[in-house]
Amino acid sequence: MKRETKLSLPTVEQLEAEYKRESYRRQYRKMLRSTVAALIVVAAVAVLVSNLFLPVLKIYGSSMTPTLKDGNIVIAQKSGSFARGDIIAFYYNNKILVKRVIGLPGEWIEIGDDGSVHIDGLPLEEPYLEEKALGECSIAFPYQVPEGRYFVMGDHRSVSSDSRNVAVGCVAEEQIVGKLAFRIWPFGEIGAIE
Repeated sequence: MKRETKLSLPTVEQLEAEYKRESYRRQYRKMLRSTVAALIVVAAVAVLVSNLFLPVLKIYGSSMTPTLKDGNIVIAQKSGSFARGDIIAFYYNNKILVKRVIGLPGEWIEIGDDGSVHIDGLPLEEPYLEEKALGECSIAFPYQVPEGRYFVMGDHRSVSSDSRNVAVGCVAEEQIVGKLAFRIWPFGEIGAIE
């Protein structure tokens, strides 16, 4: 004897509820896909902008204290011209160093035993220094900055390895990543860099 199976058809309310559930799932998936796509585009644009126009850098070491401290995070601005007093980031030995521009191309630099700096015979005012020091120095003074290069020094002169050392030397324009413009970390010190 054959047994008959009764099929029970869903009610209209059940069909409407299932339709709403399926419609919600489709909308959720569509919204999730569009959100993920938007996040990918935003991340790609952020990476592109940070690499091409506004590199974000982390400061390591104490060679720029008190102006910049170990762990500070800064934004560099790509620029074609640099002035005395600008803080720049540049490539050296597969690393990025951060120092202050002291001498411009063609200028004569003289640093005394007490750390006082003279540019073309005139004393350089350096209000950003806590103390002056000759530091590690392996070049003879007076020293003329070659064309297309910049003489740079750290603000913490006694520990900074910079243009006073033949190994680092003057920085060529091609080495420069950019001029430091803005500190973004720590939050208590957010602001323009001077």
